[in-house]
Amino acid sequence: MTNTDDRYVNSAPVGSELDQLTSDFIASVESLPEYRPTIGCVIPAYNEAESIAQVLESLLAQTRLPDIIHVVVNNTTDDTVKIASEFAGPHIREINGEEQFTEIYVHDIGKNRDKKVGALNYGYTLVEGCDYLLGVDGDTTADATAVEYLEAEINSDTRIGGISAIFSIDDTVISGLIPQFLITGQRTQFAAFNMQNMLRGRNMAVLGGQFSIFAVKALRKAMEDNHQSTPWVKDSEVEDSLLSLQIKSAGFLTKISAQARADVGGMTTLRGLDAQQVKWNFGAIELMWPGQRGDTKGQPFHPNLRLRWLENFSMLVNGFTRLMFLVLLVSSLSIGAFVFSPIWLIPPLAAIGLNLRIAMSMKKRNSKDILFALLLFPAEIYMIVRLGHFFRAWTKFLSRKQVDNWAAQAKAERGSGNGYLAPMLIAVLVLALIVFAWFQLDVITQSTILWIGWPILGVITGIQTLTMMSKLFQRHRGYKV
Repeated sequence: MTNTDDRYVNSAPVGSELDQLTSDFIASVESLPEYRPTIGCVIPAYNEAESIAQVLESLLAQTRLPDIIHVVVNNTTDDTVKIASEFAGPHIREINGEEQFTEIYVHDIGKNRDKKVGALNYGYTLVEGCDYLLGVDGDTTADATAVEYLEAEINSDTRIGGISAIFSIDDTVISGLIPQFLITGQRTQFAAFNMQNMLRGRNMAVLGGQFSIFAVKALRKAMEDNHQSTPWVKDSEVEDSLLSLQIKSAGFLTKISAQARADVGGMTTLRGLDAQQVKWNFGAIELMWPGQRGDTKGQPFHPNLRLRWLENFSMLVNGFTRLMFLVLLVSSLSIGAFVFSPIWLIPPLAAIGLNLRIAMSMKKRNSKDILFALLLFPAEIYMIVRLGHFFRAWTKFLSRKQVDNWAAQAKAERGSGNGYLAPMLIAVLVLALIVFAWFQLDVITQSTILWIGWPILGVITGIQTLTMMSKLFQRHRGYKV
């Protein structure tokens, strides 16, 4: 008589057979393709004939190709469309034994009154089905691993709504004394700003449109919360800053990458730099200022704007101390009352030390960056140039006059406009009036002003010096900008 239990046991897989089945099952699971997020790249391009080929070559050289690339050309009057169209079509590359595919589309949307904002929103409609939107400016090239790093970082935390690359400027192709000076100053300015954000937990106040990746779900939430039909709006002079605020307010994190790097297009003329920086500063002031200015609502207490407040206060103090020092120095010399004290060497030495620390924090630093810091005068002249931008932006804002700073920047980049000279002319006029008024005073009044003025300047400069020293000895935690 057959035992049914024995028959069941004999028919069941045992020993090595069970191990083999388990191994086969695990192997079949592991062989299933992993889900790979999709990245849609949008490149708004306006008169980028000189750089668009390098931008597309940079993207095609990435270790992680975007899944699709849309070049959105708007208001252009040069050969941007013609040059970009040479790259249109499918591209297949083998990377680390893996075949990657992307396709480039070129869209000429003609005249568009919303300019870059309109191009970005047009591009968004083309890639909103992707997981991520990669925004790249038409003059920005990136390291070959930039997209790979950005994707890995944004994938690592579902709370992240966007990540900006570490920006700098490639100065190897810049010639001429003034252009090299301005580019070196901008490299230092970017480095200091990037390091500030790095040391704040890599929280980025502005997801710059130059080379940033956005989670499409974060863009959708920002649009929903602000009753917008598009992610970017034309109300603000700094569309990327406003969108960054909205993403943060929607509950997402805005970060700066720890490794992804990109080189942006720098301004090589005083006129162009002035127009760009005034537009940036003006837009930031609009976002900082309490109340409603047109369609832009000020958000003075937004966490993304804390650095902006600090920057503006710092520029105000820097302008005041430099003007006060110059006036007191000339006034003291005019009546033979100037007495040199070695203690006044401490602030410039601290400034040199801090500038050198910033230069050494650059991953791609060169001799020009080091000399810019060590010689002090180039950094000081660049600070005076920046003070002019600061003054112009606040003057424009407080005048409440309607201005199109986008048009002003485009005009300046074409070599037109002399507004950048206004701060210098006003400074000369103010100094002339101060000198005239000074010589109308009697000697006792002059001595009293100097007796009060120098100690006040000394206290303010002392506080500035302590601030510089604290930054000088602050740990950079291994970050490179």
